[in-house]
This record gives sequence, C-alpha cells and structure tokens, in this order.
Amino acid sequence: MKFSLIICTYHRPQPLLKLLKSVAEQNLYPDQILIIDGSHNNDTANALEKESFLKLKYFKVTEENRGLTKQRNFGIKRVAASSEIVCFLDDDIVLTPSYFKNLLNTYTAFPDAVGVGGYIIDEVEWNKSDNEDSHYHEFEIDGWKRKLGSRNVLRKKLNLLSTKPPGYMPAEGNGFSTGFLPPSEENYSVEFFMGGVASYRTSLFEKISFSEYFQGYGLYEDMDFCLRASKVGQLYVNTNAKLYHYHEEGGRPNKFRYGKMVVRNGWYVWRVKYHHPTLNAKIKWHATAWLLTLIRLGNGFTTSEKKSAFTESVGRIWGWLSLLWNTPNVHR
Repeated sequence: MKFSLIICTYHRPQPLLKLLKSVAEQNLYPDQILIIDGSHNNDTANALEKESFLKLKYFKVTEENRGLTKQRNFGIKRVAASSEIVCFLDDDIVLTPSYFKNLLNTYTAFPDAVGVGGYIIDEVEWNKSDNEDSHYHEFEIDGWKRKLGSRNVLRKKLNLLSTKPPGYMPAEGNGFSTGFLPPSEENYSVEFFMGGVASYRTSLFEKISFSEYFQGYGLYEDMDFCLRASKVGQLYVNTNAKLYHYHEEGGRPNKFRYGKMVVRNGWYVWRVKYHHPTLNAKIKWHATAWLLTLIRLGNGFTTSEKKSAFTESVGRIWGWLSLLWNTPNVHR
C-alpha cells in the first residue's frame, strides 16, 4: 500500500528535524514526504539542507498558500498519483518505530475506512478496571479507567458532560476527545480525530478538501474535516499506532486570538455536525462555553501563568460576544 506523508510546518525547524529522524527509523517508510513550509524566514530550509532524508521534497509557500488548511490543500495537489493513503503529521510529533505499519494495517483490516488516526501517548494514567463500579471522578471504557479531571467532574455535576463515546460529538457539542480512548492497542470507530496524527485515503480528496474558513493556525480544522469525511465513510483510531505530541510553543497565536478561536471555531464545528440543534442543546453548548471560560479565568488566580490565563479568557469572552453580531457562515 503506497502512502505519502505531508508535514505542514511554521517556524519550527528543530522540532521538524526530530520528527523526520523518527520517520527515518520507521519499519515502514513513506513513498513520498512533502514538507510544506509557511515560515517567513529560511531557518527551516537551511536546517533541512544540512540533513539527508530519503524521498523528501521541500516546498516554501507564499502568503496566498500560508496557513494550516491552505498548506494541507497545497500538499494534497502534489501527492504522487500512485499513493493510496495520505498521512498528515504536526511538526512537533515524534513517532514510535511501528507507527506507519500499524496505522496502515487498519485500512487492510477495515476496508470501509476512509481515514485512520494515530494514538498520542500522554501522561494520563490508565488502569485496568476491576469488577467494582467506577468512582464518580473516573472515566471507564472497554475494561480501562482513568481520572476524569476536575473540569469534567464539574461538568458531570452540572449535567453538561457528554454521554457519547470518545471521538463522537453529542448534540450539545463538546464531546470527549480521542485522548479518552484507552491504550488497548485496538481499533475504535470514531467520527473525528486529531488532524496532526491523521491519515486518509487519497480518493477522499476527490470529494472534500480542508476548509479555508480556518485561517492561519486553524484550530478545530481537523474536526471540521473529519465530521465531513465521516459522512463519506468510516473513520477509525488505531491505539497501537503510537506517537508523542510535544506541543511546541513556536508558531502558535497569541492567547487572546487563541481564546477567541476556541469559542468561534468550536461553535462552527458544532454547527457542521448539527445544522439545527434543539433549544436544550443550544443552552447546554453556551453553558459549557461559559463554564470553561470561567474555569480558565480562575486559572489566573491558581496557576503561575496568570497573564496567559487572563488573556485567553478575555479572548473567549470576546469570541462568544462576537457570535451575536458576526455569526460564522457554516460551509457544509
């Protein structure tokens, strides 16, 4: 099964090199690697010139193609005609050696798959479930359990927590991310996963493309694409396709802009899935948006990053208010 890898990058030369070195150690190597660089300087190009990676092509884009979704669409147009699968990785990822092999095995095991996501190894502690019922502050799935987290416990108390499995959006939005899938090394059907650890059949791009509504950093652009892709075919997450995500700060927007995107883009993808939500769903979505804003505002008093928490909270508030007079036009 021939496959291409697209990495969209922006002012992160050193993290990109770490990723590429982990790609070089794969037991199944891509047939094509496309680096789509939106940086304003030549640091990434200079860093790559000092290294040698097989089958790599580098593209430096201009302003008209700069931004995550634009860069992805730019890369798709340059994928080899022989490629059956296109993989996407964020530039601050590091892969385990069998990542691509395990990822592509899902397409063989599930012929209906149009997309497969990888599994991020994080610091969450999972434990095998016993025969006893899980505690109120725990999340249990498929014989595994983990702590729910204080904000989700509060949402649970307020009846604002999703009852759907991870990777599925409930009617009121704000579902569980695929980070709530257990480390079982199994495949799980979903309707969204993280775009920075994604793969899709190339045939899917004959029907849909990444929406350029999501400008620049493109928060939730992955959920938008996945929700539309799930109407075409089935999506899966392979929890045996493991990698690390290091959340590099370089290239990220300021906290005010980020907070604004959390709310506005969150509203947008909710409406991609649910065109005409019920009144109850609307109340719950807005209640959750304000609850999470208040929690983030409270972080300004309880964490060392007071300025960041306050600035992001102001951005969230502004983002919510802007929905009243500047409602996004949802492209379905």
